[in-house]
Amino acid sequence: MGFLDAILGRSKPVRPDLDQLFALPSAAVTLQAGAGFTPTGLGSVCFASVEGGAFSRLHQDVRALLDTDTEHGGAPVEFSQDSYGYTWLLARRPPDDVAGLVNDLHAVNTLLQEGGFGPQLLCSLLGFRDEDRRSLALVYLYKRGTFYPFAPLAGGGDKRDNALELQARALLANDLRIEEDLARWFPVWGAPGMT
Repeated sequence: MGFLDAILGRSKPVRPDLDQLFALPSAAVTLQAGAGFTPTGLGSVCFASVEGGAFSRLHQDVRALLDTDTEHGGAPVEFSQDSYGYTWLLARRPPDDVAGLVNDLHAVNTLLQEGGFGPQLLCSLLGFRDEDRRSLALVYLYKRGTFYPFAPLAGGGDKRDNALELQARALLANDLRIEEDLARWFPVWGAPGMT
């Protein structure tokens, strides 16, 4: 960060710490014990797509890496695009294999970052559900290096369960680096992994 940046109040963005994702299995245990939320076995990565051969090859590499267990009954990785033009990768694992799912998400993020596409990474999320069929996601923001909970209200359109999000924040304070600025708890309506 330069002198002018300091004077003008600009700050250097936090470098993404992809290893923060490895705290998710512990957070999953805390969520289950403290609030009754269990993993769904769904996780996703969101990134801004880029045109070109290098990105297409990287896309193929990601698919080849994550689809290696489809011959043994594993679910293939799915790519989709949202209404804003962002690409989502959905990975599936058995609900009790949070560590395996986190490894998959970390591998995708690492491939994108090492391929020079780190600035295109937006977020990753891991889905949870409780006995009442309420959904909750733990979202990792790359550019902030922090997590936040996202809980859409069932059948509520574009409404959030703010009380549940705050409850999850309190539960996970010792497990995850939680985003302190609530204005950065962006909604991820309809994100793959939020079923």
